[in-house]
Amino acid sequence: MSPSFREKDYQALAAFRYGLRKFLRFSKELLDREANLTPEQYEALLALRAFSGKNGLVVGELSERLQVKHHTAVSLTDKLVARKFVTRRRGTLDQRKVYVKLTASGAAALAPLAAIHQRELRALSGELTEALKEIRK
Repeated sequence: MSPSFREKDYQALAAFRYGLRKFLRFSKELLDREANLTPEQYEALLALRAFSGKNGLVVGELSERLQVKHHTAVSLTDKLVARKFVTRRRGTLDQRKVYVKLTASGAAALAPLAAIHQRELRALSGELTEALKEIRK
């Protein structure tokens, strides 16, 4: 063990990851049960709601926000278009750009899920914050 890396450091890292895993498990189960969405589809809707301009996000921007490869963002978009949660259109000035935009139906599906996620994060925030405080020491 590195002299600068203490037992408390391992414990803080493990505690933080444990809190994240609990949240992610909660999220996955909720999304499957309540909306038949994958976590990645939910994250795409959330990113589109939070970071879109008036035209939406370019697929490459969505890919970056989700930290997935471009073709994965395209596949997610295809599935969300099929459910009418997003629209897709080519750019007018640059036809190579494909914009993805949240629809009213997508926003309506997202809103209650985001509220439930926020409540769960608030419940876990003390645990996560304590772990982060230990990591910052």
